[in-house]
Amino acid sequence: MASEKILNQKKKEVEELAEKFKKAKLVLLTDYKGINVEDVTKLRASLRTTDTEYKVIKNNITRRALEVCNVEGLEEQLLGTTAVIIGYEDYLEPLKAIYKYSKDNEFYKIKGGIIEGKVVPVEELITLAKLPSRETLIAQLAGALLGNISKLAVALSEVAKQKVEQN
Repeated sequence: MASEKILNQKKKEVEELAEKFKKAKLVLLTDYKGINVEDVTKLRASLRTTDTEYKVIKNNITRRALEVCNVEGLEEQLLGTTAVIIGYEDYLEPLKAIYKYSKDNEFYKIKGGIIEGKVVPVEELITLAKLPSRETLIAQLAGALLGNISKLAVALSEVAKQKVEQN
């Protein structure tokens, strides 16, 4: 049986992880089997720019932290090798980075995740990751609006010309 010191240390780890989960906008569980240290180092570096942590944590610790946060539905994903990605500021940019990495590395798989406290299936996570960036969506919306405004201006101009010609 484990000593009391070890049990207290594990309880502390669970509490700290649960606090991180509560603050996080994104928690991803990924299977990192088959990737090398150099690739993981590059991935971690790219995630740091988005205020995101990448950690390999024992499944039991992660499971208990999720229980503390009253999160259910990720038990099956906590089998085998699991890395935990925790994003604090934004959920889309880290999700896009992980998805891109998983496309480039056939062994790296997204198992499941939590976005703003809600468990999200892998399919939805991948759909979100494929969306254009916020800036691109805003530019597309602005372009569509400007196009319609231009058409309206041309139409009003033509109406004004017809009125002048009729008088």
